[in-house]
Amino acid sequence: MDIATPLSEIKGIPPRFLPKLKKLGIETARDLLWHIPSRYVDFSRVLHISELKAQEEATIHGTVEKARARRTWKRNLYLMEAFIRDESGTIRATWFNQPYIKNILTPGREANFSGKPTLSKDGELYLSNPTYELVSMSETDTKHTARVVPIYPETRGLTSKGIRYLVSILFKQNVPLEEPLPQNILDSEKLPALRDAIRAVHFPDTLDDAAHAKRRFAFEDLFLIQLRNITERAKLNNLKAHSTPPNVELMKELIDQLPFPLTVSQKKSLWEILQGLQEPHPMNRLLQGDVGSGKTIVAALAAMNIAESGLQAAFMAPTEILARQHYQTIKKFFPEFEKGTALLTSSEARIFYGQGMETTTKKPAILRELSAGRIKIIIGTHALIQKNVTIPNLALVVIDEQHRFGVRQRAELLQGKREARVPHLLSMSATPIPRTLSLTIFGDLDLSLINELPKNRKAIITKVVLPTERDSAYHFIREQINEGRQAFVICPRIEQTVKIDGDALELSEFELSRIEMKNVKDEYEKLSKKIFQEFEVGMLHGKLHPKEKEHIMKKFAGGEINVLVATSVVEVGVDVPNATVMMIESAERFGLAQLYQFRGRVGRGEHQSHCLLFTESKSQETKKRLLSIVEAKNGFELAEKDLAIRGPGEFLGEIQTGMPDIAMTALQNPELVKHSRELAIALLRDDPPLKNHPLLKSQLEQFQKSVHLE
Repeated sequence: MDIATPLSEIKGIPPRFLPKLKKLGIETARDLLWHIPSRYVDFSRVLHISELKAQEEATIHGTVEKARARRTWKRNLYLMEAFIRDESGTIRATWFNQPYIKNILTPGREANFSGKPTLSKDGELYLSNPTYELVSMSETDTKHTARVVPIYPETRGLTSKGIRYLVSILFKQNVPLEEPLPQNILDSEKLPALRDAIRAVHFPDTLDDAAHAKRRFAFEDLFLIQLRNITERAKLNNLKAHSTPPNVELMKELIDQLPFPLTVSQKKSLWEILQGLQEPHPMNRLLQGDVGSGKTIVAALAAMNIAESGLQAAFMAPTEILARQHYQTIKKFFPEFEKGTALLTSSEARIFYGQGMETTTKKPAILRELSAGRIKIIIGTHALIQKNVTIPNLALVVIDEQHRFGVRQRAELLQGKREARVPHLLSMSATPIPRTLSLTIFGDLDLSLINELPKNRKAIITKVVLPTERDSAYHFIREQINEGRQAFVICPRIEQTVKIDGDALELSEFELSRIEMKNVKDEYEKLSKKIFQEFEVGMLHGKLHPKEKEHIMKKFAGGEINVLVATSVVEVGVDVPNATVMMIESAERFGLAQLYQFRGRVGRGEHQSHCLLFTESKSQETKKRLLSIVEAKNGFELAEKDLAIRGPGEFLGEIQTGMPDIAMTALQNPELVKHSRELAIALLRDDPPLKNHPLLKSQLEQFQKSVHLE
């Protein structure tokens, strides 16, 4: 047996657990051993019953004196009670909806009981749902009590107790573990060997042991991510790209013709991009900037540089609306560009040849012009990556928002022509990503930052709205609409659904919080029928068909809808200059970076814009977080705060598919990120193919299969 052995073939693993384990993505011995606990409970304090104190975790050892089960009159729940005695006294323990316990904790049984004692309204100290373990007084090798106990990510029908039992079976089988990390790295980082770390992470003697073991796995995951980034970058450096020198005179001429001056950071980013375009290998650059900071103009200028040299550029957007916006931007700001700009979506096909010459045509006509090289800039959605789309001289691909674009996608654009040169890539994102994440998740990308807004932009007035101020806020929004403006209303959820676990006595804190959250459908009903019945109110959410979403956004952009009630689908790619109010319900439910994104959807036109953060939370911490948005001038500063508060998932979304939780948490540790990168660079400098580190190479290959960062 080795770590690749399926659990179904391991003696002692009960078959009934296999489907439940599969739900957690656990099918092999390795999967189970690397199912790292999310937290630990310290039950190592073993006390007498008389020494117990309310809300202090501890373990007692005692004998079941009597046990009984009954139905409660309230909610008709199954209540199991046991009275436990030791030499110092007796205490009552209760469990709900676990009838099988009465067959285990029979009178006379010796057991450990761990938990936080609770004080009832009558002043009685009792144990509510304690963890129990049948052991005699002489036993010391416990799994669930009288020690630091791991708590795992669980699924219905498989608790942490069950997972601990299954892990202990593998430990008894002594599964062979080979160390992938070089010894010099273990020594320099003071990390435990793999075998010691696996045991300490599942059954630590102390919380410090658990933290030390977790640090090893966190480092290992970060190290593998860095190795992946560096090898991906090396692959690109071995490919050929069109080398296009900067046409400085053209750039000066085009910039002078713009109706506004470029900011310093726009100029700096443009120059960095132009430098990348003259390299003989593919550029891989991320252009970051707040909503409205002018990323599209910078990308368009880079595309002009490409077009002037006789090559082609492609803009790819996540939605038709955004693709149309890019097309209109180029038409508006570069009206004399005569080399062919085309818009190609499922519902539209247009070509603009400058000097007001624009024609609406059919898709086949655009494809012919494109393949003949007569269209130099093509703008569309991911429909551009199709077999019937040929772009013979493609030198630059610009991807807008939410998409990573890897070697595989570039190959698709090249239509399998191995002799062709690989296009340069410019990704654009308005999500402010902390430097720690940029160095890790986007470590294979160079980074350009636009960290200032155009000088003619009015600052958006932001206010936290308390429940007592709701009516006056509605009155303000009504006034704005009567003046001809429009408003967004953002809600965290689509509809109100709360599932109650049949084994629970009451709703969890998480479920209660969900009940309080505003949802789009209810809010739409309220606003359209009660609050703003005199206006046209629309609704937009992720479950709508793409065509329906496009239709609603078209109506909103055209001024036919006054108030748009939506989920976070409006976070990306919506430019409605006439919208001057961004109202966000349950604002505390969003991360700071996301709120900043929402706010940037207004303030795009000449009129003063406002962002209203509605909250019913009484928490001082919530108010403090929301006030940081009110005061924020820079999205990157907010991003660092959000990383500390909410973790990296806030920024990565679907990008981090499959990334282990422990790696996600580790991204909040800048020092660990820095060390892992430095050591990865040093290792690959000495041994690029990892020929001298076969176990590490194998580990990296497995990691790349399971984690998708594109």
